[in-house]
Amino acid sequence: MLTGERVRLRALEPADSEAMWRWYHDPEVGRWMDVAPPISLAQNMDKGANRPRNTFEQMVLGIETLDGGKLIGYVALGDTDFINGEATLQSIAIGDRGHWGSGYATDAVRVICGYAFEEMGLHRVTLWVVAGNTAAVRAYTKAGFVEEGRRREAFRARGERHDLLMMGLLESELT
Repeated sequence: MLTGERVRLRALEPADSEAMWRWYHDPEVGRWMDVAPPISLAQNMDKGANRPRNTFEQMVLGIETLDGGKLIGYVALGDTDFINGEATLQSIAIGDRGHWGSGYATDAVRVICGYAFEEMGLHRVTLWVVAGNTAAVRAYTKAGFVEEGRRREAFRARGERHDLLMMGLLESELT
């Protein structure tokens, strides 16, 4: 398990599938996620039971609180390129709304990026984020990410177009 100041990152268990299914179907949690067709709880439970094993190339970890061990979200790191020393922070979600705005996402970003740099030997982590998702942009910026590019009106949420920001973090910039 990977531990920060507020969170612990751990491999997902099949039992986590029900909570994740609820988060995917919460319109506020999913507001800034790519649109996907709904799936049933049974389908999601099956998906969780057959989840691929985490590898350095692709991993999805649960985010749980240090004070109580409650699963509150997940983080995914992948597209790892060991030749160039980089990976993509593919997604992070604090699905439990009661834990929004309390620094859990920032801590989870710091922990996963620290793991990428210290344990995996990477030099750079990149991500894409919707510009309108100010909470996520703030969490990434607090961890040391800087804006490196923009895809104009490349994301659609609730019928509105938003820019996508490309942000990057070098090993020496992690705060």
